[in-house]
Amino acid sequence: MGDVLNFSGKTAVVTGAGRGIGRVIALGLAEAGANVVLASRTQAEIDAVAEEIRAKGSKVLAVATDLTVHEQLENLVNETIKTFGRIDILVNNAARSFLRSLLDLREDGWDKCFDTNVKAVWLLSRLAARKMIEQKYGRIINITTVGADKAEAGMGAYGCSKAALKHLTRCMAREWAQLGINVNAVAPGFTRTDFSKPIWSNPDLEKMICQIIPKGKIAEPEDVVGAVLFLASDAAGYITGNTIYVDGGTMTS
Repeated sequence: MGDVLNFSGKTAVVTGAGRGIGRVIALGLAEAGANVVLASRTQAEIDAVAEEIRAKGSKVLAVATDLTVHEQLENLVNETIKTFGRIDILVNNAARSFLRSLLDLREDGWDKCFDTNVKAVWLLSRLAARKMIEQKYGRIINITTVGADKAEAGMGAYGCSKAALKHLTRCMAREWAQLGINVNAVAPGFTRTDFSKPIWSNPDLEKMICQIIPKGKIAEPEDVVGAVLFLASDAAGYITGNTIYVDGGTMTS
């Protein structure tokens, strides 16, 4: 099959690329030869990642983007096309969450989760898909979570929004398959990021979590990259509408 994980000549957009899983996905795509466009609300974070990528000799563009503002989504796509001429891969990684019980969560907290985790993904994917249709080629990978399937106390709004994203993945895959666009999802289990630091930084909580993960350890962001690269590659050319769980066996219980 040749070097199926060689993305030379392809352009990938990664949201939430300033840290955590998004950062390592962006670095992984760059190392595989892709031109990478970094999106985040914080310019300083994506500028730092851009320097890492440039140091490896890859081409990169960093565009500060609030995913809940449609004009900024349009700007992200327009700047990508202006700089690289195409969009081949979109990784919808950015997310919002609040560690609150459903009794205590404010209404605007619920809305923020759904606006970022579902609505923004639909809007950005639609903008990218219109460019991909012209190319008759595209790969969209949405980062969900095992919490889309397993209820977790204090994470109701996040889990519900990711469950909606999982179904949105299937809907986009269904509608866009014959247009040359594959849409899939990657669902990490508990992963050691700043996003989850309030939990894993507590040694007792970390030990308890590790005891219920069959692999016996918390995932690192680097553990997620392989699944994303696979789904973005031609090796996954006949796969669409599916979710790969990168969870150390969590979903087996």
